[in-house]
Amino acid sequence: MIYPICLYGNSVLKIKAAKVKKDEVDVIKLSDDMFETMYSADGIGLAAPQIGISLRIFVIDGASLDEKDLEDFKRVFINPQIITVTGNFWEFKEGCLSIPNINEFVSRREEITISYYDENWKFYTDRFDGMKSRIIQHEYDHIEGKLFTDYLSPLKRKLLKGKLTSISKGICDVPYKIKASK
Repeated sequence: MIYPICLYGNSVLKIKAAKVKKDEVDVIKLSDDMFETMYSADGIGLAAPQIGISLRIFVIDGASLDEKDLEDFKRVFINPQIITVTGNFWEFKEGCLSIPNINEFVSRREEITISYYDENWKFYTDRFDGMKSRIIQHEYDHIEGKLFTDYLSPLKRKLLKGKLTSISKGICDVPYKIKASK
């Protein structure tokens, strides 16, 4: 099932998501729906709050980036917990399905260690670096109620205010279903 994507300004995007309780949610169905929604919007990651579900789950598939180390990087992260964030800061222009047509430089650390469950409730603790780390940090922010725009300077946010206001009203040109703020 393809869900509409909640846009900037929707309150669900600014709330810390609740833990997923085993057997209360069909995480296999939810993650399949999230992948389907993400693919239909040409995304590489999608967090449950972005489809209006305030739960600590996100999906990632980096294959479309055409980078060798991302070609098999398809994962479901349930109740993730970042343990460490290390390495140098590096800037990269990020975008977001919930903030369409805006891409800005965000500084993030190179490396993370994260624990999480997959869709079969198998527990992992893994270390990721480079682009994998960046994608995970971006999606993890969503379940913490943060957006990449929160990292921008006050001046940059002020310059984007008009565009962000339009997005929050659903005034944006995107090829996927959207849900404006409420």
